[in-house]
Amino acid sequence: MALLPILRFPDPRLRTVAKPVERVDDELRALIDDMFETMYHEPGIGLAATQVDRHLRLIVMDVSDDKSRQKVLINPEIVASSGTQVCKEGCLSVPTVFAEVKRAERVTVRALDRDGAPYEFTAEGLEAVCVQHEMDHLDGKVFVDYLTPLKREMAMKKLAKLAKVEQG
Repeated sequence: MALLPILRFPDPRLRTVAKPVERVDDELRALIDDMFETMYHEPGIGLAATQVDRHLRLIVMDVSDDKSRQKVLINPEIVASSGTQVCKEGCLSVPTVFAEVKRAERVTVRALDRDGAPYEFTAEGLEAVCVQHEMDHLDGKVFVDYLTPLKREMAMKKLAKLAKVEQG
């Protein structure tokens, strides 16, 4: 397994719309394992393939505290949603920036698992937020797109300052 570099906003590659996964094979499963390792290392609760510059409809997530509820979503689609919630979100591609985003409270998702078998599940609360946030990445969207222009500008300044610090 290997840690993968995560694209940082405003990298234009984060705007790429991911393509459907054509085949679930050992190469894809190796990418899934690397994505989990990267997500846990950062630490995060979800990671879309787009964020590691692989433009496939693939998400890994685990909202548990003890890394016990791994979910792999290949070619995910939301088939039902209900309610609304506002949750403070962050993103591995937008480090140090957090903002409230309005999302559906409950979503039903259809996807393939790491072996290519179809499954469906219903998520609510934080898990529902995570699914919607990561699916946005697959469509070339980032959570800061939901912010007002002023808040987005403030986020950009914060990221620019962080980049200067990291470059030394």
